[in-house]
Amino acid sequence: MKIVHVVGARPNFMKVAPTLDALAEHDAVEQLLIHTGQHYDHELSAAHVADLDMPEPDYYLEVGSGTHAVQTAGILTAIEPVLEREEPDAVLVAGDTNTALAAALAAAKLRLPVVHLEAGLRSRDRTMPEEHNRVITDHIADLLLTTSADADRNLVSEGIAADRIVLVGNTMIDSLRKYEERARELDLARREFGVEDHVLVTLHRPSLVDDEAAFGEVIETLEDLARTRSILFPVHPRTQRMLEGARLRPRALRLIPPQSYVRFLSLLVRAAAVVTDSGGLQEETTALGIPCFTLRANTERPVTISEGTNHLLGIGPGALERLRALLDVPRDPSPRIPPLWDGAAAQRAADAILRRYRRPEGATARFLVHGA
Repeated sequence: MKIVHVVGARPNFMKVAPTLDALAEHDAVEQLLIHTGQHYDHELSAAHVADLDMPEPDYYLEVGSGTHAVQTAGILTAIEPVLEREEPDAVLVAGDTNTALAAALAAAKLRLPVVHLEAGLRSRDRTMPEEHNRVITDHIADLLLTTSADADRNLVSEGIAADRIVLVGNTMIDSLRKYEERARELDLARREFGVEDHVLVTLHRPSLVDDEAAFGEVIETLEDLARTRSILFPVHPRTQRMLEGARLRPRALRLIPPQSYVRFLSLLVRAAAVVTDSGGLQEETTALGIPCFTLRANTERPVTISEGTNHLLGIGPGALERLRALLDVPRDPSPRIPPLWDGAAAQRAADAILRRYRRPEGATARFLVHGA
């Protein structure tokens, strides 16, 4: 059987890499990797491929940035001829990026089965582009691999047949566990940045950083906190542009460049707390037992609150006051971790893929449908 994996944005790499490894244990599986180029900054892309010991992509589509429409259309038109040429048994996409949506659409138009890794997450907020991507990709997918039981319930409530859904756990946590020891030994916060017991900050979502007033209040609060706490803030390229555009120049708050996967993980595993608007960090902090304070109005990962360390603060002055109050709350010595976030999710994902798509002996590739 032949599986095509499609990646393009930073979160995709940590989810797909363990699945590539798990399927590589089976000699009868041929795998190809397509990189759309949605993220092209070195530390958000090529460095992750190297850190995660992923093979070099078989295809690099170099789509680059643009509006959601431009980027999605670019991926659609670039990936279709690749899928026609390769005729895979299934196309695996991960998460909620434009890459996932576009690759799933292209595959579906060719009647190629789609595997959605990290299916079923829902924020119920249709103002989020990621929510559109999640919902559409799930309803296109033939096999939906979920991280938690609440994701299964979301899918069933939307009319997706239960026999298409397999709860496998969280492959992002597989990557975390694989590289956790290396990251701890690196001890980047102390050795390179000279801090300990630090707060790690990441902010990149348009709903926050594109709102100059709200973003300015957050930076001002973090700057104030940084006078008494060590705060490291790896700045996403989008966030850097907004800082420059708003002429925000924090001095106590330590701004650092984007980090490769293992370097960022080193900052994370040694952190006393995390402040973020990221989805994946809500999961990683839950697995590590690190308090996470999420500056968003909602989350598609409620399990990180009910069975993890995540605190959903909202956005605005009230959120910032809650942040001030909660940063010094003692850590829970025995936080709960969701079931199947055990470092073996990729093996369960591989088993589910093999059960569904292994070709009978002597069978040829699947039939592709070309446009009229």
